[in-house]
Amino acid sequence: MKEAISYLLQKDIVFQQIFDLYGEPTISTRPQGFESLCKLIIEQQVSLASAKACYLKLENLLEVVNPENISKTADEDLRNNGISKQKVVYLKALSNAVLNKELQLETLAEKTEPEIKTALTTIKGIGNWTAEVYMMFCLQKEDVFPIGDIALQNTLKELYPVSSKEEMILLSENWKPYSSLATYFFWHYYLKKRNREPLVY
Repeated sequence: MKEAISYLLQKDIVFQQIFDLYGEPTISTRPQGFESLCKLIIEQQVSLASAKACYLKLENLLEVVNPENISKTADEDLRNNGISKQKVVYLKALSNAVLNKELQLETLAEKTEPEIKTALTTIKGIGNWTAEVYMMFCLQKEDVFPIGDIALQNTLKELYPVSSKEEMILLSENWKPYSSLATYFFWHYYLKKRNREPLVY
């Protein structure tokens, strides 16, 4: 970690500026497995506060958030607990893939990053952002750059003369092999500037 931070501080003055303002970034970690993927699906395109409230309702409904319980729960009951119609479809697709052994979450850590992304994105409702953030939070992969993240995009536009995703991806080449840490720096800046803390649940 210290070595990676030192590398980025020397590589790009923007990281030194963020470090001087707000200190080291928070590195988010979550356990590997089904529950973390469910949380990421619920977090798609909504605020983390909203996602947390929704997940806690789901947990209260099911008692244990696992593929069996989601699969056998009526869609209407899931929707009545704050899950959108679309995300009910996604959670059921994930549950069925795990139950049918089409997706084996326990083996993902042994795979390469492209293999992990392929395995996850074959499931309806899991796109690149969800797969990439899972790799960062749950598998602690060091060189992931989730370009689909809106907070990341907005921060890059603020700190660099870039406007398109293509320009941002090109820029991120400078931070390899620590693109994940670079992303954590930008999220850290985004939250601290707005007097917000990382949401843990």
